[in-house]
Amino acid sequence: MTMSSEIYEKVHKLAIKDFRNKTAKGMYPYLQVLDDILSYTNVVSEINLGLVNIPLDQIAGTKTVGRTNAFASNFMPLLPEKSEFAAKWCRLYDAHIEEGIREPIKAYEFMNRFYVVEGNKRVSVLKSCDAVEIAAHVTRIIPEADDSDESKIYYEFLDFYGKTGINYLNFTRPASYIKITKLIGIDPESTWTAGEKEQFRSSYIQFSKVFQKKGGDKLSLTPGDAFLLYLDIYGYESLQSKRDADVQQEVTKIWNDFVFYPRKPEVKLIMDADRGAEKKTLAKLILPQSQEPLKIAFIHAKTVETSSWTYGHDLGRGHLEQALGSQIEVQSYFQADSPEQEVACFEQAIADGNTVIFSTSTKLLGVSTKYAVKNPKLKILNCSLNTSNKHLRTYYGRLYEAKFLIGAIAGIMSETNEIGYVADYPIYGMIANINAFALGAQMVNPKIKVYLEWSKMKSESSKNVLKNIRTSFISGKDFIKPEASSNRFGLYTGSGDDLINLAMPVWNWGIFYEKTVRSMLNGTWKQEVPKGKNESINDWWGMSSGMIDVICSKKLPAGTLRLIELLKRDICSGSFNPFAGTIYSQDGLVHDVMPEGITSEEIITMDWLNDNIVGTIPAMDDLVEEAKPIVQVQGVEKAKAQDGDSHL
Repeated sequence: MTMSSEIYEKVHKLAIKDFRNKTAKGMYPYLQVLDDILSYTNVVSEINLGLVNIPLDQIAGTKTVGRTNAFASNFMPLLPEKSEFAAKWCRLYDAHIEEGIREPIKAYEFMNRFYVVEGNKRVSVLKSCDAVEIAAHVTRIIPEADDSDESKIYYEFLDFYGKTGINYLNFTRPASYIKITKLIGIDPESTWTAGEKEQFRSSYIQFSKVFQKKGGDKLSLTPGDAFLLYLDIYGYESLQSKRDADVQQEVTKIWNDFVFYPRKPEVKLIMDADRGAEKKTLAKLILPQSQEPLKIAFIHAKTVETSSWTYGHDLGRGHLEQALGSQIEVQSYFQADSPEQEVACFEQAIADGNTVIFSTSTKLLGVSTKYAVKNPKLKILNCSLNTSNKHLRTYYGRLYEAKFLIGAIAGIMSETNEIGYVADYPIYGMIANINAFALGAQMVNPKIKVYLEWSKMKSESSKNVLKNIRTSFISGKDFIKPEASSNRFGLYTGSGDDLINLAMPVWNWGIFYEKTVRSMLNGTWKQEVPKGKNESINDWWGMSSGMIDVICSKKLPAGTLRLIELLKRDICSGSFNPFAGTIYSQDGLVHDVMPEGITSEEIITMDWLNDNIVGTIPAMDDLVEEAKPIVQVQGVEKAKAQDGDSHL
């Protein structure tokens, strides 16, 4: 028996095995036929691509039904070893071993899959030899666009291909071609240079080999999907200097991200501090503390002077230092407002010996994740909500509880039935805050209307809605900068400089930081989720923890103050839920949620507005540039879905 005969016997067995497996699963066991597919497709054009190299693993079948039954779906030969077909296959195999297959095949490309017109045996032989690609004269068939993800991905591929000529990269989710271009630092509108193409190909092949060797071909995602996940965490530039062993180690660390793709980790919400753990570890707390203080870093996107949000977290840092004294050492790092500064702040915080890092902005989620993966022994926490990220722990507050009370105050005090609400970003939690405020007002005044204004809109008229409306009370900023002279915060009334503040929500970040660090010191804090679980942990504390509160002016009537205290007590005890009852949205849908109330997950991801709100959730394109990175990461689906980067 010749060598080629032995090879044919081997690949014929592979064909029979594939055929039987497909048949047993009720799947089509032969090569796909493009003509059959096109009979159900509206074609808009055909384009001659000329001579190109095409990936063998993207050749899905044949153009016509002619030779279909000669091959199993893996392109291995089904016909008997003594057939004329087998003899021709063996001669072609011998020719390939001696001098290589050089004659291009002819093929059609449809949806970035290839279908052979001439050269089925050449494809079969090269696949049996584990070749990567083959030269082909290709005609592209372009289908009519529709709303399916498959169509969106293909049309994004066409744009990507036009700038890169790359046809070996496949994704299963829209916007991936846009995102990978951004991750490697190339303008999405630019045509790639030969050097950029070669560098990318080299990096992709290196990663793909490691990914496939570890078993990536058994997972549901494509190597392109996996490469995108990898680059999002480890970056592109550093990949050029990494050995295969380095890439393998990094891939191992994030393997579960590939295993569970595209399912995001289930968010496990911690609704309050673990008081049970505090009681159990009381003995630990009264024992002499370790001589070595816990080193803690706070990394902020802005400064105390330029951001009321940063100012609030810095107040929390001060509370933490005062509460725990010599048990901790705290350092703060500011202005992590660019990719370079983000990296610089994290690198410096780690170099300074900090083992706990609080990154206080959603903007810092990406860089926080990267350093959490690289440094699993560090405790890194990011201030964001509904973050499906099992590499670090996140934290936020249930501000909607306070907003409900403030809405009730506005509803009681208003004499015009028109009140205002100023919001900034359409992100997780923000819509719940707006709706809770509206529901609180509606509870005490069924006729009340809430006029919604967004401060991060491009259009001046859109972000100055309330100037043209006679609102009696307005819910403004939750935080003010130290040097701010304006009283446009909390719930206020009046005009010009003659403003009166009646109530404001309070973020007691110090409460969260103190309780969290105490749990770290006494050994009850946990960062990792159970092995094999697709889960992320999000601390989402409310008024019952003391992290969220409401400050009321003494100018409020005694009866109103008493009502607010009663509502606050019931919310803290869990006997009253602001989102219980029957709720109507603007579009008339009834949210019939008596008596339990909307779930926590539904509250976080709200993308609808209550029926007494006048306004809309803005689209991504309507926002200022500063707002877009935050909305891309944490925006509610209604805002993200209106932008091309909705899946980033």
